[in-house]
Amino acid sequence: MRRTCLSLVLCLLALDAAAQTAPVREHFAPPGWEGSYHGLHYTPVVRVGDRVIVSGIPASEGETDEAKIRWAFEQLRAHLEKAGATMEDVVELQSFHVSRDHDDFRRRVEPVLKVHREFFKDHYPAWTAVGTTALFSKDAPMEIRAEAIVGSGARAKASIPMPATK
Repeated sequence: MRRTCLSLVLCLLALDAAAQTAPVREHFAPPGWEGSYHGLHYTPVVRVGDRVIVSGIPASEGETDEAKIRWAFEQLRAHLEKAGATMEDVVELQSFHVSRDHDDFRRRVEPVLKVHREFFKDHYPAWTAVGTTALFSKDAPMEIRAEAIVGSGARAKASIPMPATK
C-alpha cells in the first residue's frame, strides 16, 4: 500500500514537472482576422515557445497582382508581430500560386520575387513555391505561409559564397 501511494505521488510529481516545462501554445489573430479562428476554425498565428507558425495568407487586397502580393506580405508582417516575431525571424516560406502550366507559373512568380526582395533584404528564408489550380480565396493569385523563430533574425549569418561568373 505504501509503495503504491509513493509510486502514485512520484507519477503525479513527474506529470506536474512535465506540464511546467512543456512550451505554452498561444493562438493569435491580428485585427480583422478573428473570423478565421471563430468562423473557419483555424488559427492565423500559433506560437509554441520561440516557434511561430503563420497560416496561409491569401493575396486578396489590391488592384494588381503585385499590389495583392505586397498586401499579403504586409499581412505576414502583422501576423508575425502579433506573436512577437519579425520578418527577419522568418526561417521558411511556402507560397502557392494559381497557374495553368510551368510557363504561366514562372510568369506569376515574377511579381512575388519583386515584393520578396523588398521584405527580405538579406538572410533569406528557405522558400518553397508551389503551383496549383485553385486557392480558397477565389481571386487571390497566390497565398503565403511562414514559420519564424523569435529572435533568430538578430543573430543571422550566411556563409554562402557568390557564384563564379563566366
